[in-house]
Amino acid sequence: MTEEAKPALSYDKVNSVVPFANGEDQIQTVTAEPWLKIADEGVQLEGLCFDREENLYLCEVFGGKIYRVDLPEKTVSNVFTSTKEKPASVKIHKDGRLFISYLGDFKSSGGIYAVKPDGSAFDDIISDINTEYCVDDLVFDSKGGFYFTDFRGYSTNPIGGVYYVGPDYQSVTPVIQNIAVANGVALSKDERVLWVTETNANRLHRIELEDDGVTVAPFGASIPYRFTGHDGPDSCCIDDDDNLYVAMYQQGRVMVFNDRGNPIGQILIPGRDEGHMLRSTHPAFIPGTNQLIICSNDMDNDGDSWLFTAQGFGKAHNSYQFH
Repeated sequence: MTEEAKPALSYDKVNSVVPFANGEDQIQTVTAEPWLKIADEGVQLEGLCFDREENLYLCEVFGGKIYRVDLPEKTVSNVFTSTKEKPASVKIHKDGRLFISYLGDFKSSGGIYAVKPDGSAFDDIISDINTEYCVDDLVFDSKGGFYFTDFRGYSTNPIGGVYYVGPDYQSVTPVIQNIAVANGVALSKDERVLWVTETNANRLHRIELEDDGVTVAPFGASIPYRFTGHDGPDSCCIDDDDNLYVAMYQQGRVMVFNDRGNPIGQILIPGRDEGHMLRSTHPAFIPGTNQLIICSNDMDNDGDSWLFTAQGFGKAHNSYQFH
């Protein structure tokens, strides 16, 4: 066989560090635009959450900073630094307090605490003293209770899970367990479907709930989508049409699913094909609009940290916490 005749593989005409899985290149795709630089260095941004004045809170995991972006000026301030290790999300309770989840040592020292927006009046909600959770994210229901994800485990040691805490914060009830790093969590508009991303097994869980909000309906827990690539699905949110937006960590994009878990679109972070800004972690809508904000950073290339923006399918879900 001559040199020219040997079988040979060739790259596609679009050569990307993070290529799409087969079929994902056929769904509707747009590229986000830079919206706001948060830091000149690469820091792990997470936990986007807008307050009732439409100012944006977010956290920086490894340094513990809690940022606020005042709109419309887009002024960035470090309002306080977390007293607990590795904050991973910021959510606003209907009483106006910030609920901050934290990962601790990634093994057994995470939890949730509540503070006023300036960081004062600390209140231990899920203590790191008498639990072993590593809490990554949470979502409130209309009663004031919440679901949280336990970020523990890995692909062959699925010890993470999703738990419910009632409005009195007196008990923790498992919803689903045996998950390899439970990460993002979102609740449908009617509060009957819980979405959970499982990072280290690359899966999307759709969980139909009974009236009590805890019991899984018969045949109600399913996996409508299996992701590919490294690392996997991260935080997520819904829009007012019950579409789900899932940030893909180390892939520089957000995938969008309809209310049944079918992929219907994706939003790319600029520079991803060259390996930049791949650490996309969290999407959130500006209240009253269909403008999605996505956080990412370029620490793998000694780069900076940014928020990006694009329009989603629907407008922001006007949940009770904004009334």
